[in-house]
Amino acid sequence: MQDHPTIEDIQDARPRIAPYIRHTQMLRADRIEPAVGCELYLKPETFQVTGAFKIRGALNTVLQLSPEQLARGLISSSSGNHAQGLSWAGRMLGAKVVLVLPTSSPQQKIDNTRALGAEVILYDGDTAARWKQVYRIAEEKGYETVHGFEDPRVMAGQGTIGCEILEDLPDVDTVIVPLGGGGLISGVATALKALKPGVRVIGAEPALTPKYYQSRIRGERVSLPLRDTIADGLRISVPGQNPWPIIERHVDEIVTVEDAHIVAGMKALARDAKLLGEPSAAIGVGALLAGSIRLRPGEKVCTILTGGNWGLTDLAAVYARAEPVAGAA
Repeated sequence: MQDHPTIEDIQDARPRIAPYIRHTQMLRADRIEPAVGCELYLKPETFQVTGAFKIRGALNTVLQLSPEQLARGLISSSSGNHAQGLSWAGRMLGAKVVLVLPTSSPQQKIDNTRALGAEVILYDGDTAARWKQVYRIAEEKGYETVHGFEDPRVMAGQGTIGCEILEDLPDVDTVIVPLGGGGLISGVATALKALKPGVRVIGAEPALTPKYYQSRIRGERVSLPLRDTIADGLRISVPGQNPWPIIERHVDEIVTVEDAHIVAGMKALARDAKLLGEPSAAIGVGALLAGSIRLRPGEKVCTILTGGNWGLTDLAAVYARAEPVAGAA
């Protein structure tokens, strides 16, 4: 199997997953625009069938597996959204699904995964440690592994978002993509650069886990100490092996965003766009509010709202936080 998706892979994925997903509507966030200085558009994958974009890649992968592979069962690790996407796909196709989730996963993501019929194993360790567990269990039980960001079939499924953005906003100038393991931005950037090479692609990652930002500075993949960030879906200590070269080739810029500005992004989405998004989803708006991205007057910017799977109590606590100073580092 090749280690990267092509535009043909992404275009092939579209009809494969179309019967099961939503082509999420592009929304203009005109009430946020005065604070960010651009025409702002939102791609709300929060409205996806599992509340997050991850269903796209999970479905694209599972729908290409043989009946024998499905019969053996599926296993993966995730902070929660890939878990729900894979669980949904496995339930639809009658496959057993096992997920190794971090003990720090939001309870709603754990509960949603179990509600979809998956077996959940909670594990206290970083991403690398959890994946060692996954591979050990897979070898022991014979399960098929579906990686949430290393698998090119998963990347291709996520890349369908890029195609939809260009269909709905063909004159987009800049697309901001939350950056965790790198599967989403790898697929989206591949699609955007193939179909509209001049579009600017920016990855936004938490300042507390700037693995891609630091790796780009150093010219190689580096592993950083894993620190807590409110953006749990982007909390990874080392760039993905397969996404890394794709991101280096296709992503124009990587910015880091402090947790305080991620919270400001969440508040702006709720207050001015009437959208609830988990912290990982709000990081693009947070980057704009922080002034981390250079913009031209009238620039058309789209940011992907990746998911909304957080408990209401947790969201309420976030909304009660004090606002950061605009433009502060």
